[in-house]
Amino acid sequence: MGFCLFGNVAVAAHYARSAHSLQRVLIVDWDVHHGNGTQALVEHEPDIHFVSMHQWPWYPGTGAASDTGPHGTVWNIPMPPGLAAERYVEALERGVDAATQRFVPDIILLSAGFDSLASDPLGGFTLEVDHIVQLTRSLVERAISSCGGRMVSALEGGYAPDALGEACVAHLSALA
Repeated sequence: MGFCLFGNVAVAAHYARSAHSLQRVLIVDWDVHHGNGTQALVEHEPDIHFVSMHQWPWYPGTGAASDTGPHGTVWNIPMPPGLAAERYVEALERGVDAATQRFVPDIILLSAGFDSLASDPLGGFTLEVDHIVQLTRSLVERAISSCGGRMVSALEGGYAPDALGEACVAHLSALA
């Protein structure tokens, strides 16, 4: 139902667990669309926690806050379009806090969707590049403190080429 042919981050989570013995995986998704494919591929694994902040209502129509998965390991954060960017940042950070309250990940995987930027034609979020940097740094700090710095970022959506390029460069710099 989504834009992705493969659930890259979900595949990476399963690979990290089977090939590298990293049992507890935190997936964070800030793409403007709900990560329904990722959720479907990981929600049956109690040691994979999934946090998805996404525009609601919006395609694909999944990701209600009440949908926490069969093990309560899914944190869906549906947000309306057009809010102040700080509201999205705060909501995502609260979601990550909730997902890690009694869960220390061995690795953090990020679905970095840059269609959450204000300039993107497909969504209604208002994030700017500085907010992407702020969120990236927050996750890097969490990775350093909880899982030895193990964090992988995967490019997801982004449909405004200039903004996408600027955000990717800023995101990579913040990862470093």
